[in-house]
Amino acid sequence: MQLHQRHIGPEHPPYICGEMGVNHLGDLPRALRLIAAAHAAGADSVKFQKRSPRLCVPESEWNKPKTLEDDRIVPYIEYREMTEFGKAEYDQIDAFCKARSIPWFASSWDLPSLEFMEAYNPPCHKLGSPSLTDTLLLQALVATQRPLIVSTGMSTWQEIESAMLLLTPAWDRLILCHCTSEYPTPYEHLNLRMITTLKKRWPRVLIGYSGHERGTDVTLGAIALGACFIERHFTDNRFGWGTDQPASIEAFQMENLVTSGNRLWLALGDGQKQVYPSEQASIQKLRKVQ
Repeated sequence: MQLHQRHIGPEHPPYICGEMGVNHLGDLPRALRLIAAAHAAGADSVKFQKRSPRLCVPESEWNKPKTLEDDRIVPYIEYREMTEFGKAEYDQIDAFCKARSIPWFASSWDLPSLEFMEAYNPPCHKLGSPSLTDTLLLQALVATQRPLIVSTGMSTWQEIESAMLLLTPAWDRLILCHCTSEYPTPYEHLNLRMITTLKKRWPRVLIGYSGHERGTDVTLGAIALGACFIERHFTDNRFGWGTDQPASIEAFQMENLVTSGNRLWLALGDGQKQVYPSEQASIQKLRKVQ
């Protein structure tokens, strides 16, 4: 599988995506700074989230109070609309990324958002965990003929099975990501062995990992278990205001993840025992019986 000239799969180093999420807080200049920082830190691409708040947010949640960074209290639906970018902002994001050859795409949470994103000719589409049970959106994603990345947080095994049945025509261009939708996720809820379970259940499909834990050490464990695509929320301040900040990584952590992830991938090898030429001197020096 290939995304924007970058091959993805067990034969290639892990593909690392920096998820902007809502860490930009609806501030376009900040979003552009985050894109540049993630790219400079070695991320292969950046990702946003596109939604129509009044379609995606359950109406029962609309009027619940949300405290903002400046301590103002607004209805939750208003907060969602405040942090949502529209065409003017995404036009600038698109131009910014194209000028720097930075691949970007988004999770589309609803059909109008998917149609909106299609206009930018993205290298792929992402389906976030909340949308895994949205049959119409799944079918529309398959119909785009683009590579798809699908997360499985907050989902039962049967819900994953049902989604994968609908996604069958796209298996050859699909990455299925293990995920836990908890921000940040405690270690005991990460369940990394699900990566192995997903690989065994769908051996034809590439398996990835969308992590919401603190730090990057566990993410390296996901790579060791075979995740070939990694998505981590990215920020410039893990201790700042916002629901995603504590589950995000900063530039120095992204750099470490990219460097250590590539080293780990090299160290995994092919699983076939061999004697390396560099070991010959040790054989002559240390092995008594040959």
